[in-house]
Order: sequence, then structure tokens, then C-alpha cells
Amino acid sequence: MKVTLLGTGDAPGTPVIGCNCPTCQDGQKGGKSNRLRCSILVEAEKGTILLDTGPDLRQQLLEHNIKHVDGVIWTHGHYDHFTGFGEFHRVQRKVDVYGLAETLDYILEYLAFLKPRRNNVKINETFEIIGLRITLFEVKHRPVSNPVGILIEEDGKKVVFTGDCEKEIPQKSLEMIDSPDLLIADAIVPDSDVLHIKKHMDAKDAMELAQKIKAKEVVFTHISHFFKPHSIAAQKFPMGYDGMQFVI
Repeated sequence: MKVTLLGTGDAPGTPVIGCNCPTCQDGQKGGKSNRLRCSILVEAEKGTILLDTGPDLRQQLLEHNIKHVDGVIWTHGHYDHFTGFGEFHRVQRKVDVYGLAETLDYILEYLAFLKPRRNNVKINETFEIIGLRITLFEVKHRPVSNPVGILIEEDGKKVVFTGDCEKEIPQKSLEMIDSPDLLIADAIVPDSDVLHIKKHMDAKDAMELAQKIKAKEVVFTHISHFFKPHSIAAQKFPMGYDGMQFVI
């Protein structure tokens, strides 16, 4: 399978409107400090799916020449993870969407005009899309009541996307996501001493998670402008960037 990080920014993206910090200035020039909001493209022989659909989805679909998707999986109902789905208007109707019932109830109240095909999924129960085995696992992301991460498996290979999450991940989830080939980890700030955001992992938390579950490779996403410009931050951290691809 091929995994493309379409958007690696946090809720406001980078550059942040009205901010003139070094990272936002770097982002304004283009390049890897410029970060759109969260969406991940996963391609397999039988099709294409999206993990979350952030507000910048139209731009992402155009930039990557994505004309059709076979399904969308949502991790939770925060606007920076689903509102871009509206960009399918007059492009693709009746898209199959997957998530916990509570998540779909919330999101589809807003997006019902697109008439997506709803697929309720239970936590920790595996289902299949485009030949990939998918499991939604429990994470913590207060105050969201039922956020999930996503485990994708194909031919013995494992990709884990934490979604938005705190460092306290339930033991059952840790066991499920053990030894992934790729961990895509929420890491919103470089250090909690810079800015402590309880509902997300920082870089230290993300690296500790990677070590704990024995990830073969880890990459950060949901990255804020509190990191230094990408070229500097990437010397210390496994920074993701928009358009970054992995073949698993």
C-alpha cells in the first residue's frame, strides 16, 4: 500500500492567520513549513481511501490528482478532521463513510446533503475496504467522548494512525497496534514546556509511544507552528510534511 500525508497541520494550519513567527514566515514562502489540515490518502491495488477530510480537501484533491475515493474513515468530529468532505459536492456522490455511530451522527448532520453511504463501525472490530483490514482503536482526546485511531493491515504489514490523542492510550489499544511498520503520530508541539496541550501528544510523548509499541518507522503529523521551521525541526524530529509518501 502507499500512504500519502495530504495535510500535516494542526487546526489552524501553518502559516497561522495573523502570525509572523519564524515558522509562519517560512510557511508563507511555501515549502515544507506550509501545512494544510489533516487528511491521509491510502492507496491499494483495489482502490483509494481517505483517513479524515480536513478543511483543505479541495486543494489536496487537486494537487494529488485524486478523482475518486472508495471510502472515508473519520477519527472524530472536530472540524479540522471532517469539514472538507463537503468538497465532494458535484464531484462524487454517495461516498462510503466509516466511523463510530456517535461520530457519524454528529458529522452527517452537517454533511447529509451529500447523501454519503453510512457504515457504522464498532471499536476494536475489524472490517475490510479495498482489500485492506481496518480496525478502529480507542484513544483519549478530551473532551471528545469517542475518538479513535486507525490500524490498517495488508499482507502482514501494519500502518497505525493515532488520530488526535493524548499520551494515555488504553492497554488493549497498545497491544493491538504493537510493532507497526509505520506509526503516524499526533505531535502538536515540540515540548510541553513550550506549550502544554493536554488533549494532544507532544514530540516526546510521540517518540515514547513509538518506542513502546516498537514502531519500525514513525512520522509526526498534526504539527503546529510552535515547532521551528521544518528544515530545522526535521534535524531533531521525524517531521512529516504535506505530500510525504510511504510505500509499505
